Amino acid sequence: MRLRIGLVAAAIMVAAVGGTPAWANSAYQAFGAKGRPQDVRRTIDITMRDNAYQPRRIQLRAGETVRFRIRNEGELLHEFNIGTAAMHQQHQREMQAMFDSGMMTPTGLGHMDHAGMGHGGGAHGNMGQGGMAMAHDDPNAVLVEPGKTAELVFKFTKPAELEFACNIPGHYQSGMVGEVAFSK
Repeated sequence: MRLRIGLVAAAIMVAAVGGTPAWANSAYQAFGAKGRPQDVRRTIDITMRDNAYQPRRIQLRAGETVRFRIRNEGELLHEFNIGTAAMHQQHQREMQAMFDSGMMTPTGLGHMDHAGMGHGGGAHGNMGQGGMAMAHDDPNAVLVEPGKTAELVFKFTKPAELEFACNIPGHYQSGMVGEVAFSK
């Protein structure tokens, strides 16, 4: 009982200072997991422009492991993030905090001090509001700077109402979102 009350109190405290508890970032586990490259049977090429994806719709099958090859042909930093509409809404707040902290700029990754962040020196770790750790390292998302290409391997364990989106401030609202459809 004490542990449950402690966890609830910690979640309330984290929310009050503007951070997100680490276990909230694993919402993607409801529909998938990090994929293993050796299990990939298909590669989907995604092109990002300012502010659109091509294609705007992808077709998947439950149980499928897909390699996404994402090329940013725009002039701005963009994200490819697979999730539910609610997950994107939450992540947009986190991305705004990353911009506000200087962790990101409109065209790339800003200065990040990784010392003592507890992220193993990863490319996207930083501290956010209230000293809460912020990271951009979930297996369902990748940031791609202008002119660069990135890959993401993800296993879709079960169908869900998903979309892929860029959660950089203002991009989703400008139409940088695509539909994920599952075959029956």
